[in-house]
Amino acid sequence: MTPSLSLEVRDVHGTSTASVALDETLFGIQPNVPVLHQVVTAQLAAARSGTQSTKTRAEVSGGGRKPFKQKGTGRARQGSERAPHFTGGGVALGPKPRSYRQRTPRKMIQLALRSALSDRASEGKVMVVSSWPWETPSTKEARAALDTLGLDGKVLVVLDRAQEEARKSFRNLPGIQLLLVGELNAYDILCNDWIVFTPDTLPGDSIVESVVAPVGDSPAAEAGDDAVTAGAAPEAAVAAAEDDVDEDDEVDQDDEDDEEAGDE
Repeated sequence: MTPSLSLEVRDVHGTSTASVALDETLFGIQPNVPVLHQVVTAQLAAARSGTQSTKTRAEVSGGGRKPFKQKGTGRARQGSERAPHFTGGGVALGPKPRSYRQRTPRKMIQLALRSALSDRASEGKVMVVSSWPWETPSTKEARAALDTLGLDGKVLVVLDRAQEEARKSFRNLPGIQLLLVGELNAYDILCNDWIVFTPDTLPGDSIVESVVAPVGDSPAAEAGDDAVTAGAAPEAAVAAAEDDVDEDDEVDQDDEDDEEAGDE
């Protein structure tokens, strides 16, 4: 059974404030594991510095003369003491500075990102928080908010550039990774247990649907109750209106009788 893509939007105190429908094209696809593997491998390869280097026999010092004469010693002939099999010699087939970057098509990168998001959504590990309301950075309040929301393990918090106080609040907490919404990638999603968004950082066409209110307290519920009550007994309402009209007619008739008696 496909899990629901509708989530509750909670505040930092754990109270439901709204609901949001996640974009099915991002959070509701079947994860493509081979593409995920290839893209993650390419991303890790691109992160390598590629600065390791060894010297060949042409680059080490020494070796300008023949170690011993060609014949008569009973030993194997040698031309240089800087050959790879000598101590202090060059390295055969050693690493040299190079780039490990792999060419990855853009569509594969996008598919891997959608697959990673869908994998976390299928496990129920995506959460949407209404906002981070701190006016000043507070690591203590950030830790308390994570505990209240039940976010354990490694947590990826997706922010935008305007949420500077939230970034400073989370940055010193262990197990918390911060990313800007434009930096979201498959590898960092897979490395964390939870992904936390705000409505402003949700990717795709995710839509906040409605405000969650207690049953019976919302104006719409009260209006619905009144409508049901009014429609339950239409005949009684009509009868009451007719009684009001009859009473008005009787009052008008009494007034006319009093005026005729005064004229006589």
